Amino acid sequence: MSRNIGCVIQNNWARPEKSKIDAFRGCAVANLDDCMNRTAAVSSRIRPMNHAPLLGSAFTVKVAQGDNLMFHKAMDMAQQGDVVVIDAGGFTDRAILGELMITYCKSRGLAGVIVDGSIRDSDAIAEMNFPVYAAGVSPNGPYKNGPGEIGTVISFGGQVVRPGDIVIGDGDGILIIQPEDADDLLAKVRQVQSKEEEILKKIQEKGEYIRPWVDQILDQIGCER
Repeated sequence: MSRNIGCVIQNNWARPEKSKIDAFRGCAVANLDDCMNRTAAVSSRIRPMNHAPLLGSAFTVKVAQGDNLMFHKAMDMAQQGDVVVIDAGGFTDRAILGELMITYCKSRGLAGVIVDGSIRDSDAIAEMNFPVYAAGVSPNGPYKNGPGEIGTVISFGGQVVRPGDIVIGDGDGILIIQPEDADDLLAKVRQVQSKEEEILKKIQEKGEYIRPWVDQILDQIGCER
C-alpha cells in the first residue's frame, strides 16, 4: 500500500514522565539556552501572545499554508499536559487559530499552543491565562482543506521538534528539550541559577559586578587603553 506523503496522522509516541517535565517549572529560558550552547531557542519571530508560562510535552502538527484542518483534529487528540506545536511554515498572512480554538484547548487541559504562523482574536487571547505563542497576527481566517501531518517530526522556528519533546517558554521565547537530555540539563541550569543569584546579591548589596574576563579579552585582542 502506497503512503500518502504529506497527509498522515500518528499517535503512537511516548510522552516523558510528568515529573521530568515539571522539574523545569520556573527555569528561565535564557539560562537553559546558555546551558545548551546558546543555540537552542526557536526563532525570535515567534513571540508570546500573553503572559502565561509555557511548559509541556510536544504534540506536533504540520499544516498547509493558511490551513487549519489538522489542528482541528489535533485538538481532539491531544492529551492533558500537551503543548500543540504547529508548523505553519512561517506563513503569517492567514491565521491558523483564534479565541474559540484556544478556549477549547484550555477546557481540555492542554498546556499551550504555539504556531510558526499567525493567530487572530489577539486581544482576547492576550487576556487569557493560557500560553499562546505565534509569529504574527492576521484577521484573515484559515482554509480547512488539508493536507497536513500529526505526530511527525517537524521544523518549528528553525528547530527540530519530535513528538514528546519538552517545550518550555517564557517572555524571552521558547526552547525544545529532548527528554533524554533533561536530567543533565536540569543539573546544569540549577548551577547557573545559583551562580546568578550570588552575582545579583553582590550587585544589590555591594554594587559589585566582578568580571575579570573583560580586561583579559581586551588584552587578547590588543585593545589600546
